[in-house]
Parts: sequence; C-alpha cells; structure tokens
Amino acid sequence: MIELEEFAPGRWRVLKTRYLAPVSDLPKPMVISDTMDPVEQVDGKFYTSKRQYRAVGKAHGLIEVGDQKLPPKLLASADPSVKAVRKRAIHTAIQKYKAGVRSS
Repeated sequence: MIELEEFAPGRWRVLKTRYLAPVSDLPKPMVISDTMDPVEQVDGKFYTSKRQYRAVGKAHGLIEVGDQKLPPKLLASADPSVKAVRKRAIHTAIQKYKAGVRSS
C-alpha cells in the first residue's frame, strides 16, 4: 500500500524514507589542513606546510598552477588573416589538383 504525506496545504506526495546525512557536532567540520606530505621546493628544502611552501615559491617569483587565473589563449584559427591564408592555400591546392598536378 502506498502512503501519502501532505507537504503543503492540499499538496500530497508519496511518503519515502529519507536518509539524513551524518552531521558533526563540530562548529566547522570542513577545515582544510595546512599539512602535506614533504615536497621539495626550488631552494632544495622539503616543506610539510602549504603556507611555507607557497611563500618560498612566491619569493622566487613562481606561480602555483591552479592558484591564479591565466588569460585565455586565442586559437590561431580564430584570426581572420590566418583563415584567409588557409582559404587561399586550399583553393590553390584544389586548382592544382583539377589541372592534373599530382605530388610524387
């Protein structure tokens, strides 16, 4: 037998057992740790602290991948002059082929 529940005045839905995700009693359970496995930086030392690792890299002018947004790269095929050159090259190749010129 299907049981219904009223979730709003005059609105009903099928009653399903709901699973509630476990909730922690801690005020902020999703904290990212500063510790990491030992990693060698450009100065030859090993670091286990993300903060220290980043500070040394920044002092040496390095960019951490994924840390900063890079400007988007434009595709060469989007440039009108490149498109025109490609179109001329294809046209020339078709004309040579129609004229009977074959590469050996």
